Amino acid sequence: MLLWTRRSRALAVAVFAVLFTVVVVAPLAMIVLASVAGSWNGVLPAELTGAHLASAVRGDAVASAVVSAQTAVIAALAAVVLGTWLALGSERAPGPVRRVVDAAAHLPLAVPSVVVGLGLLVAFSRPPLLLNGTRWIVLVAHLVILLPFTFSVVSAAQRRVDPLVAAVAASLGASPARVLWQVRLPALLPAMSASASLGLALSMGEVGATIMLYPPDWRTLPVSVFALTDRGQVFAASASTVLLLGITLVGLVALGAVRSRAAER
Repeated sequence: MLLWTRRSRALAVAVFAVLFTVVVVAPLAMIVLASVAGSWNGVLPAELTGAHLASAVRGDAVASAVVSAQTAVIAALAAVVLGTWLALGSERAPGPVRRVVDAAAHLPLAVPSVVVGLGLLVAFSRPPLLLNGTRWIVLVAHLVILLPFTFSVVSAAQRRVDPLVAAVAASLGASPARVLWQVRLPALLPAMSASASLGLALSMGEVGATIMLYPPDWRTLPVSVFALTDRGQVFAASASTVLLLGITLVGLVALGAVRSRAAER
């Protein structure tokens, strides 16, 4: 460690605790308070109510939450599969090809998500591949946004795996498919589950590209929160945000359990 004395370590922990409280805990606490606020004219809410939370767990809010969960699960799984395939496929490719694949996979990171949405809107608004106005264009947008992260996580894990393990399995007579399914993929399973967790969290909160592309029957919860805020319904938007945080937390806990089992294996 760079901090050698007990006093310096205690000071660093205190500074981190203050920054974490101000940057993370305080905003989340304000959202929770706003979700149960009947009126708020001072430092704290003047009265509390559960009406906003009750509205957030029924009707359109629940429909948007289901859409968000479905979008996140589908996009995260697709990103993990495609990102793992790219990582494994580019591993033995020539240097120039590997660099091109790496740059192409990370290209969506170089532009805002709004630009990704605009590009998909222009690309898929005409035949032969007409996706505009359907849920599929939203799923494609989320896949494009998540792919760089999943590819990076799996690629980093792939570089840490000893290639001799797969070589020994092949020398013992295992076919390439068996080496892939029983040696290489199990070694990457913790990284794949970690990238799925990251993809789920990113997809659940994505709004930039989604708000440009979503059809009326496929509106995600972040878009609903944005719409409520735009209409000045801050308390209702906060209640929907609490619902969004709860769903995301449940998904991350479930994937964390999968990742722990994968690490044990």
